[in-house]
Order: sequence, then C-alpha cells, then structure tokens
Amino acid sequence: MSSGTKRALADIIRRPLITEKATRLLEANKYLFEVVPTANKIQIAQAIEELFQVKVTKVNTFNPPDKQRRVGRSVGMRSRFKRAIVTLREGDSITLFPEV
Repeated sequence: MSSGTKRALADIIRRPLITEKATRLLEANKYLFEVVPTANKIQIAQAIEELFQVKVTKVNTFNPPDKQRRVGRSVGMRSRFKRAIVTLREGDSITLFPEV
C-alpha cells in the first residue's frame, strides 16, 4: 500500500468518541468513531484495520440529524458528521487510553 493511500485512510477517521453509550459498547468489543461523512463502510473498515492493526468484522454507520444553531440573529446548521460503530474480531482490541 502506498503512503498516499495510507494517508487517505487515516483522514477518514476523525476521532474516537467517548460517551456513555460508547463505554457500554466497549464491553461487546465495539468502538465508536466520528468519521468523514462521505466515507462508506468498506473504507472505514480498511482505515481501522490499517491504523490499529486489528481485524474488523462489522461496521455500522449512522448520520445524526441536523440541529439548528443560533449566533445572535444568524441561524445556521451544525456541521455535518457521521458516526461508525466498529465491531472487532474476538481477541482484538484498540487502546484508546495508552498507559503513561
């Protein structure tokens, strides 16, 4: 895989999400990530496998609905994002908080 392709895969994953739901999902070996809205499930799986050297068995994605935001008189929409729930193979794990 060329370095340009690796860089493109790294740009798909924005950040891991740490919420109450995400911590409950960790028990089932599922991880929650914010991803680029244009990414598909295949690209997300490839990016996770390349970045963390794990085997992805399933990817579920969802686009939360738009929300209005107001700044003074201006009304706009919150920026778009997509979330992905990534299920890993039994025995694989991702270290979200490395030991110092």
